[in-house]
Order: sequence, then structure tokens, then C-alpha cells
Amino acid sequence: MARQERAVRTRRVVLEAAAEVFGEYGYERAGISDILKRAGVTKGALYFHFASKEALAQAVIEEQLGMAGGATTGEGLQGAIDLTHETARALQHDVMLRASIRLTLETTFDSPAPAPYEAWVSVIERLLTEAQDRGEVLPQVVPHETAMMIVGSFTGIQVMSEILTGRADLPGRITKFWQHVLPGIAFPGALAHMDPRGTGGYAEAAAKDLPAAS
Repeated sequence: MARQERAVRTRRVVLEAAAEVFGEYGYERAGISDILKRAGVTKGALYFHFASKEALAQAVIEEQLGMAGGATTGEGLQGAIDLTHETARALQHDVMLRASIRLTLETTFDSPAPAPYEAWVSVIERLLTEAQDRGEVLPQVVPHETAMMIVGSFTGIQVMSEILTGRADLPGRITKFWQHVLPGIAFPGALAHMDPRGTGGYAEAAAKDLPAAS
């Protein structure tokens, strides 16, 4: 049992070190030697858990699937808004998520990784379907198509935010996104109850990050 626990800890240490290195340098420039140095483990210990650099990268990407699966406890349309703000905040502070998304965007592997996109689309689609059932979303809205648009837009917005400000203004940009999108998908009566800044503490933070005129 003690040996199993050490193995689990070692695997996690290697995975977190890999996330740091991939997040900083990207897949191509990241070296196994850099990961070993960051993790403080032997080459044998690393290869015991991961057969190659690509296997390490795939494991980092898979961490995002778990994040998508348990990312929100919100409901309906506000739940979808809050999820994007929750993810925006996580991108500012969570090394694993930043690395996972960078690796997903780079798609330098022989087989690109569509699963993270599919996972996020599935979560947003579920929330939009729920919102439609609750009378929050207009009947002509197709949840899957709108979820695809939201995930695609979020992806582009976070990339732009990273380039321009190191994601410092990402929550504010997500607020601007929802201010533009909500009138086109929400019933007017429900719109009055939606906060594009997010709820549960996101609103105040997002207000500080609103980009001036972009």
C-alpha cells in the first residue's frame, strides 16, 4: 500500500512538473530533461508512469476533461455564464488547465485532441438545454450550435487575452462577450435576471478587469 501511495504521488509530481514546463515552453520546446529537473525524479521514475513526452502531454490534456466534467454546480443560462467565468479565473491561476489548453491549441501530435472541446461543448449544451426548458432561452436557439459558438468564442477570447495582457483582463473580456450574446439568445424577461459578469464572487472581479475599449 505504501509503495502504491508513493507511485501515485510520484506520478502526480511528474504530471504537475510537466504541466509547468508545457505551459511555459509549449510542446515542441519542452524537454524531458526540463521536466525531470522540475519534478526532481529519475528518468526511470518518469518513464515508469509515462512512456514518452507525448504520453505526458496527453495525460495533461486529459486533466482538462475532469475539469470540464465537474466544473460547475450552476444551473441554466446563468450556470453557463458562471462556468465561463470560473474557467477564466482558473486560467489565471491553474497551471494544469493553462498547460492543457495550450497543448490542445497547439495540436502538434499525430492525432489532434478534440475531446476537451467536445467535453466543454457538452457541458454548455446541457446548461442551455436546461435553460430552454426553464424558459430562459429563446425557442429558436439550438443548444448544440450555440454551445459550439460559445466554446469557440471563449477559445479565441482567451488566446487574445493571453497575447495582450497575459490573461489579466480575461474575466472582463468574457463579461463583454456575454453582454453582446445574451440579448440574442435569452427571453427579455429572463435577461433582466442574468448577470454577464457572473455570480458567486465573479462579478466584482470581472468588473475590475473590463477592457477599456476593445
